[in-house]
Amino acid sequence: MSLRGKVCLVTGATRGIGHGIALQLGEAGATVYITGRTLTQPPGEETVGSCLTDTAKEVEARGGKCIPVQCDHSKDEDVEELFQRVKTEQNGQLDILVNNAYSAVTAIMKNMGVPYWEQPMNMWDTVNNVGLRNHYLCAVHAARLMVPRKQGLIVNISSVGGLRYLFNVPYGIGKEACDRMATDCAMELKKHCVAFVSLWPGIVKTEHMLNFSDNIEENHMEKLAGPNAPVKVDAKIMKNSIARGETPEFSGKCIVHLAQDPNIMKKSGYVLMTAELGEEYGIKDIDGRTIPSFRQLNQFPGVPGIRWLPNWVRLPMWVMAMGGRKF
Repeated sequence: MSLRGKVCLVTGATRGIGHGIALQLGEAGATVYITGRTLTQPPGEETVGSCLTDTAKEVEARGGKCIPVQCDHSKDEDVEELFQRVKTEQNGQLDILVNNAYSAVTAIMKNMGVPYWEQPMNMWDTVNNVGLRNHYLCAVHAARLMVPRKQGLIVNISSVGGLRYLFNVPYGIGKEACDRMATDCAMELKKHCVAFVSLWPGIVKTEHMLNFSDNIEENHMEKLAGPNAPVKVDAKIMKNSIARGETPEFSGKCIVHLAQDPNIMKKSGYVLMTAELGEEYGIKDIDGRTIPSFRQLNQFPGVPGIRWLPNWVRLPMWVMAMGGRKF
């Protein structure tokens, strides 16, 4: 119960990574506010994942206290009311904010492989209104609670899509902006002892990814990574990669350890990978596995003859940075 007495907020926690993070924060003893658009499941309706009240029951079964808050993160007034509620109920205390809310998964999957100029004109807003703009608004509200107390941790859930093409144009722009948000906000928060990081999970076995794996086709792979991807990955390899992926709770384990790290300010402003945090902190996934870093050359899908390489042979960070090809 290492986070007992801490107050956390996880946005978008009805399913997927947000759900897993909420469970781990609760298991660590924290008071966890969770948000989503579905408070209770309508009778007879089936959706991917669960609802807020179901997640809250799971969190409390793990030993934490959970407060579900119905919130549409595309509405500024909902976001403002959310943070005002936390401020009022917790006497101004907020220790951890996890920016995870995202509303574009269905739209992205429906338009995979479609050039940006042929996609709906509202695709930018669909992807980045909640997945980027809202993250900034939440970070502003959180900082107003954390700065006076001279402590706090803000985490943007991002992905390798912030480095190079993945899914579509608005997705990549949004994820890179989330990474840059962490870097720039951290500069201004540093003197107030509030940390801000961007977290890159690997392939995560969320409900959507498992459904994608069940229905994957050969032509999905080119649509996923773009026609000029350096490595061609077939459907079978992708299915196996998803099967070996990390659980949604692994990101939560990483955040619990980050929150306890006395040297967290040294990490503030950086992009952090879940697998490498797992290695640093000695974290295993909930199924007992050690999650490999996607920088390990022996993990590169579709490249023959490299599985025998030791785990320490990795793509250097400076080579990864070159992957953005901006200069």
